[in-house]
Amino acid sequence: MSAGQFTGSADGFGALRQFARRERPLERCEMCSVGLRPDHPHLIELAQRKLLCTCDACAILFSGQGVKFKRVPRRVLSLPAFNLSDAEWNGLMVPINMAFFFRNSLENRVIALYPSPAGATESLLALESWNDIVARNPILNEMESDVEGLLVNRLGYSRGYSAAEYYLLPIDECYKLVGLIRLHWKGLSGGTEVWKELGEFFTRVKARSVEVAVETKEASNMGEESHA
Repeated sequence: MSAGQFTGSADGFGALRQFARRERPLERCEMCSVGLRPDHPHLIELAQRKLLCTCDACAILFSGQGVKFKRVPRRVLSLPAFNLSDAEWNGLMVPINMAFFFRNSLENRVIALYPSPAGATESLLALESWNDIVARNPILNEMESDVEGLLVNRLGYSRGYSAAEYYLLPIDECYKLVGLIRLHWKGLSGGTEVWKELGEFFTRVKARSVEVAVETKEASNMGEESHA
């Protein structure tokens, strides 16, 4: 190889290295267009159920502006002692063993959604069923309307190899799960890729979470009796 050929080859590898190091386009605030860090906050536009990527300043400025926008919180709570029987779950009429629930303040009701290859699908939810679940799991009274959801994962439980998982978490994480399934689902069973992505999603959620012991109505009554 001649010196000229070597120099040209080296220049080519240099160009490849520069291309590999090139950063992805910077995500920008949908309110003010400033560049965003990867863990930026979100606002939700209530009327359209639309999530907006924002900077910290705009998240503070626009949250609480009437009822148009709300800031999505960051906390993730793991609820290992959550009280939900198989019969109650079956009564919710969710066709798969995963769903999330949130309070819609504009419609004044609790909405149940489950992820599917086509996106988020709503399942009818009787108010009485939800009230019964809240009565035994008072922490659900702390779930902030519109911006937090109860995520239920009973996939492993239904197959007998893990416990059911319950999380109170930001609504953007719920929709992230929906997008993940929609993006990676293949064929009738989903394919190995989507199940791998699901496993990694719940591993990340669990790592972020703070474990909370859910006080049941029965436990609360027993405590009151012991102090009587």
